Amino acid sequence: MDSSRFVHRRKPDIPVIGPRAPDKKQHIHEVSVKSIELSKVIRLLEDPLTVNLKERHLFVLKKLLKRCQIGFLLKELTGIARILNICAEKVTDHPEYQPIFCEALHICRLPFLKEKSSDELNYAQDVIEFLSHMGCLMRVSDAEVRQHIVESVKAFYSSVAPKLLPDGLQPTSPGYRLQLLERSDLAQTLLLSMAALENQPGVKLQLLQTLQILSSSSDMNCASILQAGGAETICLHMNQPDPNGQVLFHSSEILWNLLERGSTEVTAQLSSMECVISLKEAFLHQLINGFRHSDLQLRNDLLVITTLIAGNPNSLLIESLFAKQLVVYATFPELKSHNPLVSNLKLSYNNEDLKMKKMLLNLLVLMSKDLAALQLYKEERVLLAVLMLVRPPAASPERRSASRQWSSAQQEEVQLQALATLCSLAPIMLEDYMSCQGNAVLLLLLDWCVAQDAFFGQGPSSPVAEGRGRRKAQMRHCIRVLRSVTSSGEESVNQDLCDQGTINQLLGILMQMEASPDEDDLVSLEIKSDIQLILSALCERDMHRKELFGSEGVEMAVHFLKKGSDKFYSGLGHNKLILSTVDCVWSCIVGCYTTEDYFLAKEGASLLMDLLSSSPRCLHCNVLASLLELCDNPNALSHILSWRDSRGQTAPRFLLQLWMDEEEELKVTRDQDGGIADPQRPILGVYQQEDPQLSFPANVPSAAVLELSENLRSKVYSIFCKLGFHDLPGLSRKHYVTLSVVRRYLDFKVGEVWEEVSRELGLDGVRPTTPDEEALSAVCKITEDTARKVAAEQRSILELQEKEDISEEQLMYTEIKSHWKQKELTAKSWDSYVSRTSNYEILKEVKAQREEYVESSRPKPEHEEAAVHPAELILGKVMSVERTGSSGPAGVKLTLARTSIKASGQDQATPTTQDPEYFSTVKD
Repeated sequence: MDSSRFVHRRKPDIPVIGPRAPDKKQHIHEVSVKSIELSKVIRLLEDPLTVNLKERHLFVLKKLLKRCQIGFLLKELTGIARILNICAEKVTDHPEYQPIFCEALHICRLPFLKEKSSDELNYAQDVIEFLSHMGCLMRVSDAEVRQHIVESVKAFYSSVAPKLLPDGLQPTSPGYRLQLLERSDLAQTLLLSMAALENQPGVKLQLLQTLQILSSSSDMNCASILQAGGAETICLHMNQPDPNGQVLFHSSEILWNLLERGSTEVTAQLSSMECVISLKEAFLHQLINGFRHSDLQLRNDLLVITTLIAGNPNSLLIESLFAKQLVVYATFPELKSHNPLVSNLKLSYNNEDLKMKKMLLNLLVLMSKDLAALQLYKEERVLLAVLMLVRPPAASPERRSASRQWSSAQQEEVQLQALATLCSLAPIMLEDYMSCQGNAVLLLLLDWCVAQDAFFGQGPSSPVAEGRGRRKAQMRHCIRVLRSVTSSGEESVNQDLCDQGTINQLLGILMQMEASPDEDDLVSLEIKSDIQLILSALCERDMHRKELFGSEGVEMAVHFLKKGSDKFYSGLGHNKLILSTVDCVWSCIVGCYTTEDYFLAKEGASLLMDLLSSSPRCLHCNVLASLLELCDNPNALSHILSWRDSRGQTAPRFLLQLWMDEEEELKVTRDQDGGIADPQRPILGVYQQEDPQLSFPANVPSAAVLELSENLRSKVYSIFCKLGFHDLPGLSRKHYVTLSVVRRYLDFKVGEVWEEVSRELGLDGVRPTTPDEEALSAVCKITEDTARKVAAEQRSILELQEKEDISEEQLMYTEIKSHWKQKELTAKSWDSYVSRTSNYEILKEVKAQREEYVESSRPKPEHEEAAVHPAELILGKVMSVERTGSSGPAGVKLTLARTSIKASGQDQATPTTQDPEYFSTVKD
């Protein structure tokens, strides 16, 4: 009971505070008396003159324990530890001390008492030493004493404070002793004492229960137990005679607790030959003799521990013959065997047996990392048993097989686990896989998965995300197995798949899934991308298979390319699908003119360019590689050159922009116009210059060579080699500046490699021969001269651009000036018109001047006949009006266009036309 509540309850009984002071002093005096008495007891027990006074010892100890019935004080723990140690030494020769000793251990179950709040901190080290000393008391051979010690430690986790405590004393906090126990050696000492409990099974069981509590409550306790080799010790003692099976149960629980907090160290301790054999005996005993549900659970727990050991490369499962027995059990009951291990083995096909079956299949995968295990698998026909589990129900034998006794939901789980196992085993056991007709089994399963009129169980392993009741889970794992098999590159396996029509079958499944409106989840996208990877692996090196891929495959690739990369970062797997589609184009279409031409007819090249322009940078390398391979087809160049993006950008312009972005990413030195700034390093990036100057072995690519595969410049250069470097549409002068570098990329790269060779020779202390040294110097000089020529070419391009800009600017200003001149003339003409219409005198003068001019402009007849002909009529049209500053009509200057019109009767067959004649009406 909480002491604070006890004090609070007593306050109403004492209305005056003053009289309590003497009581407190009296209590302090009593406590000091107790301390003095404790020291007297220790002196009485240790003094050579009184060491043999057994009756007096017993009397004093009983009196002391009677006063400590409510618990030990923190400040007395050191003395109590000395007293317990003395009693432990006397118990062996004097059994009379045993009841006193057990009573003292019984008091240790109670919480320690404190007088002040600071006592917990001040006496923490004393508590740690006292708890460690309790573990050392296990050296006493008396079974009752050991049982009291173990029960006292167990009581630490369930002890309750006494209800009545004297004033001034309080129990320590509930977690105080447990926290200090973690820092003591109690758990480690209790573990080491197991070796002395061979003839005391009851105490041993109690000790295992205590260790189970310690290991489940604290990581520090587990670390202390492991430091003393706890996992190995527990494992070696788990098979001792025990009619109730409690020792094995608690041992497995302790191992579980240790594995949860330090799996690596635990598996290392359990990987010894003795531990593996001990686990094998325990598992076989539970497998054969266990029938209760708890026995089956314990069997599965031991199998999980074995699974964790199998993950350790240093485990001795094969050497201990445990692996051989596990393989036999894994193939039971699919394969008939006369092995005595399974002759009397019967499965009840409940959930615990299902878990065991799945764990055995998982063990096959873990043990397959050892080559010796593969030979064992061949001997026990493991792959045949796994394929029997994989077969669809329609293709399986009749219900004579024991596997047919699984329920539909359980069979589905076993089938999925078998597929996962086959995905790991088939690529490393291809010979057995082919001999068991693995391809045929998987293709039959694939047909069964896509059948519309079939239905399979809705087991717990088929969640809605994987298509519960729709066999999407089976299809997913089946496709995974096919992908793992085809990616191994074994030609016989791939040829067998193609002979069975796998290409058309997979294309049909892919388009069938794509036609479904709800097939855009994570699992469906994984299946689609895996199918495309399988097709790529089948068609990559065989022209005939590319022809089998044909128009149907091209339609599929075009369909997925049209989706673009908008969902690339959706997190569902669209990024993998896009990459697998591009890989499918490169492996299944490029290289076969029939499929290439059909792909180009379907605007495949334009779709690749669309994907290149809209995809993130991480995808550019793959798309450019496919586009480069496609450029070997002469028909592809026109498609690429005619391509335009949404902003009207041409393919050459976009590729050069990629080049510029790549050089900006590499921090290549360029001037403000994009030209070469350093002729000695025309294409070298800053990061490559900052790399340490190392010498590479002959079989390792140097930095200059490795750089080719790490960025896009080599691919862009290769594409331009196909497109050409002249008469490219949509390029500005800035792009031509970049194009001049692209055109010389190979020359610059060759010079960079030779410069690197020369530098490495210097680092290795090798001096080339004189002709070689001159050749190296010449190559480096030629590269630098080429860079200077390209830089000069770039400057000329920029100068020409500048002249064109100036010419365009002058033309623009001329047009502006002419426009303003026309505006002025229009304004003057309007002013003249206004003056003529508003001033009658001016109008008369203008008219008179016009008549006078017309009369004077008429030609004189040269002979009489000419006088007979009527004169030509001269019409004038006002072209412009200007003011000269004079007053009156003389101040107006008109520009007229004169046109002569013959009178009727004149010969019209030979009309004459004259250029307009401009004249002024202003007199000199």
